Amino acid sequence: EHRRNSREHMVREPRQDRELGARPRESPCFHSRFTTLTIAREARSKHGAEDGAVGTGQGCANTSSGAATAVTTALFEPGGDGQTPQVVVLVGAPGMGKTMMVRKVMVEWGEGTLHTQFDFVFCVDCKTITLPIEASVADLVSRCCPGLRVPAGKILDDQKKILFIFDGFEALGFSLVQPEAELSSDPREVKPLELTLMSLLKKTVLPEASLLITTRPTALGSLGRCLEDESYVEILGFSAARREEYFHRYFENPNKGDMAFRFARGNQILYSLCVIPAMSWTVCTILEQELCGTKNLLESSKATTGMMMFYLSQLLKHRDRDNPHVLQQFLLRLCSLAANGIWKHKVLFEEKEIKDCGLDQPGLLPFFLNERIPKEGEDHGSIYAFTHLHLQEFFAAMFYVLEDDGEMVSSLGRLEKDVDKLLESYSKSRKDLNVTVRFLFGLVSQKSIEYMDKTIGCRISAQAREELLKWLQGRHRGLSQPGQEALKVSEMDTFHFLFEMNEKSFVQSALGHFTDLDLQDTKLTLYDQMALSFCIQHWDGLGCITLQGCSFHWQDPEAELDASVPWGGCCPSGLMGRRAAGPGVLSPVLRALRRLQWCRLSESCCAELAALLAEHPGLARLELGDSSLGDSGVRLLCEGLRTPGCRLRVLR
Repeated sequence: EHRRNSREHMVREPRQDRELGARPRESPCFHSRFTTLTIAREARSKHGAEDGAVGTGQGCANTSSGAATAVTTALFEPGGDGQTPQVVVLVGAPGMGKTMMVRKVMVEWGEGTLHTQFDFVFCVDCKTITLPIEASVADLVSRCCPGLRVPAGKILDDQKKILFIFDGFEALGFSLVQPEAELSSDPREVKPLELTLMSLLKKTVLPEASLLITTRPTALGSLGRCLEDESYVEILGFSAARREEYFHRYFENPNKGDMAFRFARGNQILYSLCVIPAMSWTVCTILEQELCGTKNLLESSKATTGMMMFYLSQLLKHRDRDNPHVLQQFLLRLCSLAANGIWKHKVLFEEKEIKDCGLDQPGLLPFFLNERIPKEGEDHGSIYAFTHLHLQEFFAAMFYVLEDDGEMVSSLGRLEKDVDKLLESYSKSRKDLNVTVRFLFGLVSQKSIEYMDKTIGCRISAQAREELLKWLQGRHRGLSQPGQEALKVSEMDTFHFLFEMNEKSFVQSALGHFTDLDLQDTKLTLYDQMALSFCIQHWDGLGCITLQGCSFHWQDPEAELDASVPWGGCCPSGLMGRRAAGPGVLSPVLRALRRLQWCRLSESCCAELAALLAEHPGLARLELGDSSLGDSGVRLLCEGLRTPGCRLRVLR
């Protein structure tokens, strides 16, 4: 409660922020980290959701029927028609930043930078507040701000100066169908709570007050039927530019922020998921811990699956954990739906499918699926979609390993839990299954099994491990030339799969029969290098590395040309990393490696290559075929050959 311009303003922040990553009482941190979101605006008629639809939300990729714009928190400013909305519904999936937006609105109002037309703002956190069975509007005001210096009744006399915020409206959980005759018109009249809130929504009480309501898409149908002339704003998440901005805002150290973003940018799955603000926070939180423990992300061990599991645990941390069997059964049905969709290239699901699968559980469904309300004239029910395609792929992978006690979970036709069929289809033609297969490897690691059980309450079976191991061992034998003595690994996805598993013994078993690494024409992002480094360190039988036309990228691959090595050249900074950064991809094995073949080497790389000759005396044979070293490059290489530590015997 504070005074500005001789007016008394009441601010009541939510008791605790239930959106991921926010810190309600840390104003400096909040200001420094708040990052602009992308939204779609849509005005509705008095019929609300029946006349239009907020999109199902595939992040910024889907703008529904409204135009996507960078969001400002000026939600109550005149629109294109010159009209100022009196009721604004802020829609977004869990983790999209609804509560953060509410807090930003309140902070800017308190500072006098926006929404100065309101003298009083009352915020009700519907997820946490304990409301009485009966109350008047005046009672609600007093409950929101118990330290009021002005009587609640007097505040309510000037309706146009009041803004009510209901954050997380779907959490109230009561019926929105109430008899019109029983609604209140007196803000001091005590009524059952449902009637008092419905009176505010339907404007029978305080008709000139403004309302800001945040909700998940699944509550739009019933809510829309209660409102008049409301305006809808859908949060679509972070644009590409805002994702980078968020990472740099999160880390106080610019170098760490830059390293963390390059890590995420190099992992296409994570980078795509970071459109969801909560996932950006998840990645930053985990990488912050990694960068505190190590000075180089190449030494960390956080794979995509681990971050997905952490995100899932945060998403579900406020649910009722008294009955884990209920969650297990729900996830079984959800994973079956996800897997069926992945096999059929299907991302949209009809209401009948949701009900037939037994997923119509309002306490769990909104965590995972967005709902699209049908437009007027459409003869189907609501349409559902996973918040992001990669989330659907994650749950599709879970389908193959989630224990089900032999129970049938879908009346739509049981999909077999045939891991061999999944792997065979991926190998032959279904390369779109790559992400699902990658998550499958990550889910059956021992750490994942324990984490899912203890933190989330899900039982994962380890039976698929043997099938995954046999598949990896067999696929590269088939790729090697008949009669070829050396068995080589030449597919980068193998290292991604093993990195997701993240178990030393599994890498040794999978690669134990192979002797060569052969990568050609591959742009290796920072995440690729992490996966490669992890596998190389535990690959005991590795004898020869061939890198033909490969390049090691330390910057955003879409940045300007000088940010990375020109295509066709191989920068030895990929071997050692930047000097300040510590050992890189190949350094751990060069001490034991006797032969390195590296083609199309550029002149600019020779200085670091020369240093490697002195630092790794075990290297006896170096082949630099098809390279353009130039006279100056050869001179630099000769300096390395002259050093006492160089034991090279053959230079080709």
